[in-house]
Amino acid sequence: MNPQTEQVDDLQLIALPNAVSCADLFVRFALSEWALRPMIGEAGEVVRHLVEAAVERATPGNPSFITVRLRLTGGYLVVEVEDAQAMRAPATPPGLAGRRTGVVDLAGRGSLIWCELALPAGMTASAVPLPRRERRRSPAAEQLGDESAEIDPAVMQRILYGLNGAPEQ
Repeated sequence: MNPQTEQVDDLQLIALPNAVSCADLFVRFALSEWALRPMIGEAGEVVRHLVEAAVERATPGNPSFITVRLRLTGGYLVVEVEDAQAMRAPATPPGLAGRRTGVVDLAGRGSLIWCELALPAGMTASAVPLPRRERRRSPAAEQLGDESAEIDPAVMQRILYGLNGAPEQ
């Protein structure tokens, strides 16, 4: 794995069967935000295999946390699943045979299993644009229009003193 990470996003889940579909939705959302829609199918398949394996290893009645992480590094998207409960490093899931994968023992804190997927031809992690959010007003604010409310300085001062627990002057 390349240690130079350009972008990362993660999601913590409980190792229950519905974690598989939650992880898949997370991958779809993150890759859409990173403008990597062509990779959604392949990355979704990988994350489903990794999370299913973690759920199958979970202790019934006492599931642990798993962390699903996506990292952009060099020419790869790295899909990781960290299992806090795995006391020994798990085997690579059979569905990932032939892919570049690895397992890391986290020295008593669980294990991390990862799979690298090549980015589309000619693309590197540093070329993937960061997500841009537009500032939008809520529907309720839109209904109010552009009313500019007069703010009474005395009211603001009382609120400030009330929040700080200081007596009014």
